[in-house]
Amino acid sequence: MKIKELTQAAGLSAPTIRYYEAQGLLDSRHVSRGHNNYRDYTEEAVAHLHQLKVLQAAGYTLAELRALTLAGGLDHYSPADKIELLRQKIGEIEIKQAELDKVRCLLYKMLGNKLKTLESEEC
Repeated sequence: MKIKELTQAAGLSAPTIRYYEAQGLLDSRHVSRGHNNYRDYTEEAVAHLHQLKVLQAAGYTLAELRALTLAGGLDHYSPADKIELLRQKIGEIEIKQAELDKVRCLLYKMLGNKLKTLESEEC
């Protein structure tokens, strides 16, 4: 299938698909070049792009997705390995969430101080 068909099937723009290909997220399993040098995408590319979108929504970075793709994709991992990958990602998200909670707390303190300053200036 050509890129226009793939954009419709995968719900991604052509530049995004080309970027993913340039980043190594789509490889010879997903795309080939015809004699006219046009890209020809496989049906597997659609499923792969859907999987990438889900994993990105779950917090995986493009670098992490590239590593998974180069390793043959998630289909090449055992169920135990998949569970461990998910646990690792959950742990990373929990760390980020704790960091964001600290930042939010600091911002509330700063806001409270500014409001107190404003109130004292009005008196």
